[in-house]
Amino acid sequence: MRGLLLIVLSMLFGAVGGYLSGVYIVQEKENAQIVKNVKTIYINESVIEDAVIRAYEEVSPSVVHITTTVLTRGFFYEIVPREGVGSGFVISEEGYIVTNYHVVENADFIRIKFPDGKEAYASIVGYDEDNDIAVLKVYGKDLKLKPAKLGNSDNLKIGEFVIAVGNPFGLDRTASLGIVSALNRSIETEDGKILENLIQTDASINPGNSGGPLINLNGEVIGINTAILTTSGGSIGIGFAIPINKAKKIIEKILSEKPKETKPWMGVQGIILTKDLIEILNLPIDHGFLIFYVAPGSPAEKAGLRGGTQNVIIGDKIITLGGDIILSVDGIEIRSIDDLRRAIYRHEVGDKITVKIYRRGEIKEVTVELAPSLE
Repeated sequence: MRGLLLIVLSMLFGAVGGYLSGVYIVQEKENAQIVKNVKTIYINESVIEDAVIRAYEEVSPSVVHITTTVLTRGFFYEIVPREGVGSGFVISEEGYIVTNYHVVENADFIRIKFPDGKEAYASIVGYDEDNDIAVLKVYGKDLKLKPAKLGNSDNLKIGEFVIAVGNPFGLDRTASLGIVSALNRSIETEDGKILENLIQTDASINPGNSGGPLINLNGEVIGINTAILTTSGGSIGIGFAIPINKAKKIIEKILSEKPKETKPWMGVQGIILTKDLIEILNLPIDHGFLIFYVAPGSPAEKAGLRGGTQNVIIGDKIITLGGDIILSVDGIEIRSIDDLRRAIYRHEVGDKITVKIYRRGEIKEVTVELAPSLE
């Protein structure tokens, strides 16, 4: 019985994906004996390298690093921030970014880091949980946004070279080269959801790659990296991406719907001081909002506001002492939660507010630039 044997005379394994290059001879074989040479194929590795470099340089300015913060309660009811990282890519100069829904799910706030090192806050415009797609809107001044070019995933062929770009394990804008291993794959996620019609690739995808682009050698996005098949928590050469043609329809639907109003946010948690609490704490003020906690990376933290350091039980409440006390916002005295909400909500995301605080016997003023709330 005759068959074809591919004998590789020269092979180069690249550090970014194990691609083949060099000289290949296809030979016909019968009963373990070479009958004749059928074809000699010459592949110039420099051609592949140049294409990969050009494709990466085309898309990398559009790829962003996403950091999410989820605020949870610890054993002693203290607030514990839990951070997650993922990837995304810019799709418009208006500040829209695409990522996986599971990257931003349950986030209390989201920070975006751009290739030039600038950072900004983002809100969730909309999402499709079943297809694991989310659209974000970034807020920031003087941001240089370069939308990624979206390709046509319907034209993909098995064996086609692709590049996964993202932030695996927090390592910014990492590229890994591979091929399209299969099309129209279906997988079950850890929470039991079924993702269908996925692109399977052997391009190395690891935690942190989620939401980043899978591109062709023209630098066009043909998929959104979303999942890996793993027994170790890392890549074993089987990754999955959402086809970009499927994603386009979902993105268009999200952007066509009227988005909810994005409220401004400062990044603090605390309690309004009552008359009794002021007397118990022997404070030389008669009103204010006592800050228990300042979210890491929040506008409040960047402005230098401080949270409490010591939990005490007063009556039936756990109070965190030692933090700043907000006395007023833009001259509006803070005597209730409604006062604080109104003072902040009269502004828009990106506005700067003047916050007067009491800190250890001193009155200070700080400027806070408001970020988008995810509530």
